[in-house]
Amino acid sequence: MSNRRLYLCLGLSESIADITRAAIDGGVDVVQLREKTSEAQPIIASAVAIKEITDKNRVPFFINDRVDIARVVGSDGVHLGQGDISPMDARAMLSQNVIIGRSTHAQSELDAAQNEPVDYISAGPIEATPTKPGRAPTGLSYLNYAVGHSKYPVFVTGGITPAKIEELIPIGVSHFVVVRYIVDAKDAFRAARELRIAIDRNFD
Repeated sequence: MSNRRLYLCLGLSESIADITRAAIDGGVDVVQLREKTSEAQPIIASAVAIKEITDKNRVPFFINDRVDIARVVGSDGVHLGQGDISPMDARAMLSQNVIIGRSTHAQSELDAAQNEPVDYISAGPIEATPTKPGRAPTGLSYLNYAVGHSKYPVFVTGGITPAKIEELIPIGVSHFVVVRYIVDAKDAFRAARELRIAIDRNFD
C-alpha cells in the first residue's frame, strides 16, 4: 500500500460502476466500497461489478466493515472501523494475502493499531465531513502524530481536494482518501486527474 496514494471510497449508487471506471482512468489506485445502511445483496452485486473493473486495471478493491461480504466477493482487502470485528479476527477469517486497513481517530487508536495485523491505517477525518456524520474532526495535530508514529502507511481522510493535498504534503502526508471530490463531481475522470496531478507533482 505504500506505493498507492489516491484512494477512492464510495457508496452504492446507480452510477457506481461508471464513477469507478472514470476515477481509475483519472488516477485513482485504490477503491473501497463503503455502505453502512444497505442489506447484503445490493452490496454484493455492486462489489462484484466494481471488482471486475478493479481487477482489469490491477487496482486493489476493499470492502468496508463487512468481512462476510469480503469473503463472498473475494475482495483484495477489508477496511475496519474501531467498532468492527478486530483485525486479528478478520485475519483469521480471511486469506493471509488479504490487505487489512484500520480507521483511527485518536492517538490511543493509532498506538493500538501498531500492534494489530494490519497493512495500513486511515487518520481523520481532519475536517468535518457529511460522509461521517457526528464524527468530530481530528484536526492537524492528530494527523501530525499519526504520520510521525505509524509504521504503516497513513491515509488521510476528510475534505481532500487538490489544494488540500498541496497543504498536507509538506507535513509528511503522502496517501489520500477521497469521497465527495470525485463522487459528487460532474466529471469523475477530471476530478480524479486533478487530484492525481497534485500528488504526482510532489512524488516521482
